[in-house]
Amino acid sequence: MAMRRFKAVMCSLIVAFVALCFLLLAIGSVDIPLKEVLSVVSGNMSSNEAWNFIILESRIPLIVTSALAGAALAVCGLLLQTLFANPLADPSILGISTGSSLGVAIVMLMAGGSFGVVAYGYFATLAGALIGALVVMAVLLAFSSAVKSSTVLLIIGVLISYLASSAISLLNFLATQESVHSYVVWGMGNFTNVTLRQLPVFSAVVVVGLVCSLLIIKPLNALLLGTRYAANLGVNLRLTRNFLLLVTGVLTAAVTAFCGPVSFIGLVTPHISRLILKTTDHLRLIPATMLAGSVMAMLCVLLSVLPSDTGLIPINAITPVIGVPVIIYIILNRRKIFYFN
Repeated sequence: MAMRRFKAVMCSLIVAFVALCFLLLAIGSVDIPLKEVLSVVSGNMSSNEAWNFIILESRIPLIVTSALAGAALAVCGLLLQTLFANPLADPSILGISTGSSLGVAIVMLMAGGSFGVVAYGYFATLAGALIGALVVMAVLLAFSSAVKSSTVLLIIGVLISYLASSAISLLNFLATQESVHSYVVWGMGNFTNVTLRQLPVFSAVVVVGLVCSLLIIKPLNALLLGTRYAANLGVNLRLTRNFLLLVTGVLTAAVTAFCGPVSFIGLVTPHISRLILKTTDHLRLIPATMLAGSVMAMLCVLLSVLPSDTGLIPINAITPVIGVPVIIYIILNRRKIFYFN
C-alpha cells in the first residue's frame, strides 16, 4: 500500500514537472508561437534570432535553475527538520542564508554600491554571497564539534542570524538610496540570474549536494526514533550532524548566491511531501521532496511570469501566498503531521 502510494505520488509529480516545463517554455514576457518554441527546443533554429536567444539563453536556464533550486531548498528543509526534530526548521534557521545576504550587502552597500555593482558587477555579488554563507557554515561546524546538543546548535544558528541581520540593517542605514534599492531587489529572490554559462557550475554543486543527501538516509531514519536510540544502533551522531550541516550549508549557499534568499520552499515542501506520502521514511521522502520542491519552485516562476505586461513578480512575493496557509495548518496539527503512526 505504501509503495503503491509512493509510485502514484511520484508519477503525479513527474507529470506536473513535465507540464510546468512545457508551460515555462511557452509562456513569457515575449510572445513566441508555440510551433517556434518546439522547433527551437528540438534543435531547428528559428529565423528570428531574438526568439532563439530568449528560448535557449533565458527560458531553458530558468527552468533548470528553478527546478534545481527548489529541490535543493526542499531537501535542506527536510534534513534540518529531521535533525532538530522541529517542523518549523528551514534553510534560513541556521543563519546560512542570512550570512549569504550579509556578504551581498557588504558588496552592494559599501562605497555607495560602486564596489559591487559598477567595479566588479555580478561576480562580486556572487562571491560575496558564497563567502558570507561559507563563513557562517564554518562557524557552525566549529560550534558543532564543541556542542553536543542539536537544540543548542539551533539556538546558536538563530543568534548568528540575528547578528547578521543587525549588520545588514546598519549597512542599509549607512548606504545610498540607489544601493539600498539594488540590495532590496536582490533580496526578493530571482531564478533568472543564472545564465547559460553559469548553469553548469550551479547545476554541478546542487546535484552533488542532492546526491550526498541520499547517502544519509539510514542515519536520518534512525534519528526519527531519538538520538539515544540512533546511537545504540551505531549511528555516529556528531559525524552525521556535521555531514548534514555541510550538505545543507553548501546547497543553501549555492542557491542563495545565485538566486537570492528564497523563502518558504524549504519550510513548506517537506510537510507537503509527508502529507501526501503519509510517511517519514526518508528512502521515499527524500526523492519525493526533491521533485515536489522543483514543482513548487517552477509553479512560483510560472505565477511570476503570467502578468507579462508588468514584468516578473519577485519570487518572495509569491512563496508566502502558498506557504503561509500550509504553515498555519502545520502549527494547528503539529503532532499529526510531523510524526505518523
